[in-house]
Amino acid sequence: MSLPTHVRLVEVGPRDGLQNEAQPISVADKVQLVDALTAAGLGYIEVGSFVSPKWVPQMAGSAEVFAQIQRKPGVTYGALAPNLRGFEDAIAAGVKEVAVFAAASESFSQRNINCSISESLERFVPIMDAAKQHGVSVRGYVSCVLGCPYEGDIAPEQVARVARELYAMGCYEVSLGDTIGTGTAGATRRMFEVVSADVPREKLAGHFHDTYGQAMANIYASLLEGIAVFDSSIAGLGGCPYAKGASGNVATEDVVYLLNGLGIETGIDLDALIRAGQQICTVLGRPTGSRVAKARSAQ
Repeated sequence: MSLPTHVRLVEVGPRDGLQNEAQPISVADKVQLVDALTAAGLGYIEVGSFVSPKWVPQMAGSAEVFAQIQRKPGVTYGALAPNLRGFEDAIAAGVKEVAVFAAASESFSQRNINCSISESLERFVPIMDAAKQHGVSVRGYVSCVLGCPYEGDIAPEQVARVARELYAMGCYEVSLGDTIGTGTAGATRRMFEVVSADVPREKLAGHFHDTYGQAMANIYASLLEGIAVFDSSIAGLGGCPYAKGASGNVATEDVVYLLNGLGIETGIDLDALIRAGQQICTVLGRPTGSRVAKARSAQ
């Protein structure tokens, strides 16, 4: 299969990245980050999450962030809304696209959201109904598609079952996440081969963590399978609070560098992206997780 000519990146840094930081992050700093990502050319930015601050304190103030960002026409500003209350809060904040998440591992589902996979999917039904009424798009996430911290390897058929359910209930796109970063290129290709029998490839996305240093290889393997949408996080921010040892998401800067080298269009300004990563890392007082940004700064 030939490589895609254009790839869409879903920037998850402001949500999936910042939610794992230990220090408080101001609304102003979050707004600055989102605006910098917009200026760099990202077409989809996951801005925040409408969950209880008790469980995810770093996502407090998401409504205020949505109220203050400089929205650019043609850019999607999404948010995580795991339950109906979160969906209602997102709608009140002017959100036009939300995301829901399930897991491909029963053990992970129980540890993460205290219910079975089937129960988690049932919880999404009222969200999907409300989304249709409000004309809001819903994107689905599936966690632990290539490995689970409690169960080990996950069968591609199990991933396909969950992805199929999300797609059937109305998710326009399903992002398959290697939450603990143990996946390899061969396993990635096999997973997409199996899942694409139930969900069209153009409706699938890849979400890779770099715990074992395999994220870029897995993205290339996904490209070979015709996948043209990937989640990534500025400066490699993020991880998973429920998956011990899971390091950050693959860095957006690194993915753009790879795609540029392959002649694949993204519409993203790499230099502006690197500056955005440097800005948020300065705020966080930590080095960037992007290898490309580190190399550029050393030149």
